[in-house]
Amino acid sequence: MTTTSEPLDVQPTPLALLLLGRESDPRSERGVDCPGDLPAPSDPDLVERARAAKAKLGEKVFVLGHHYQRDEVIQFADVTGDSFKLARDAAARPEAEYIVFCGVHFMAESADILTSDAQQVVLPDLAAGCSMADMATAEQVAECWDVLTEAGVAGVTVPVSYMNSSADIKAFTGRHGGTICTSSNAKRALEWAFEQGEKVLFLPDQHLGRNTAVREMGFSLEDCIVYNPHKPNGGVTAEQLRDAKMILWRGHCSVHGRFSLESVEDVRARIPGVNVLVHPECKHEVVSAADHVGSTEYIIKALEAAPAGSSWAIGTELNLVRRLAKAHQDKQIVFLDKTVCFCSTMNRIDLPHLVWALESLADGKVVNRIQVDRETEHFAKLALERMLALP
Repeated sequence: MTTTSEPLDVQPTPLALLLLGRESDPRSERGVDCPGDLPAPSDPDLVERARAAKAKLGEKVFVLGHHYQRDEVIQFADVTGDSFKLARDAAARPEAEYIVFCGVHFMAESADILTSDAQQVVLPDLAAGCSMADMATAEQVAECWDVLTEAGVAGVTVPVSYMNSSADIKAFTGRHGGTICTSSNAKRALEWAFEQGEKVLFLPDQHLGRNTAVREMGFSLEDCIVYNPHKPNGGVTAEQLRDAKMILWRGHCSVHGRFSLESVEDVRARIPGVNVLVHPECKHEVVSAADHVGSTEYIIKALEAAPAGSSWAIGTELNLVRRLAKAHQDKQIVFLDKTVCFCSTMNRIDLPHLVWALESLADGKVVNRIQVDRETEHFAKLALERMLALP
């Protein structure tokens, strides 16, 4: 065995830096340096510091909290909700100079698109991104459109993009006559799209697209094909593109994609009479085996209306499931999977990041501003407005 006192010439890779939240990737939703010194998580005064900074800012600040955020952050939210509801809430508060969005990057982008130029949107941790949104880049989608054009189907294809997408993808959708959808109105958006054309390119979540088309609109699984941006021509033939009704982008939610048919079967064996309630971002076989399927807001309302003593297994993000179980102690509410699974990027926004952002704003320093360029904003807003105009 030999030893050496020479230091090893080992350099961190770009991916390692990205995962550590250092350095930046302009093509990604995540991985940017925090430019300030965060307070220590062990600081016993964090809660009081957050309260004091928020009080100092008064009506100048409006704090938005997505349902999947930690409880320590949610307690300071002026409103809670899903991504689109929060963006609209921000637009309805023009007196707020600062919108502090406790969510992820694409949500803050949507808030910036929908709010006025006088308002500034802040994301407490720029490394809070969305793995699903990262699965469709502007370059990949442009290449996909070229493939559709070569197959002779672009002219009859309408893009429909899920709210969980970057501003670039929303802008692509707006440029090509498409609309945005949420998990609540995906069926209406698809019905509208099929009135405009013969096919839909659904971005970036294949599961929401497939589940909506097959479960709610009567399409068959054979009507759906998956376009894989990592394969030549998307891994599909021109004939498949011409035959398909739904062209699904190969993307998924890293949390909802974890739930399996085995998870459903296991919880039914453990808890007799359990109601299985899952989000439509889950795989088709999971959704097919569930008792109830719906958006985050649907899940919340279903549990509010559920009778005391009923049992529920919930297939969505764990922070929300825990919060629901605490709020409804007269019901048995469990997480669908045995494995603990938070949304890791949502979880990046913690109390130290929120305190740092609020105290910086209170001192007159705007940090981590999210700003969408004018052209992207124009076309993304066009797609969002088409969604707002849906009957």
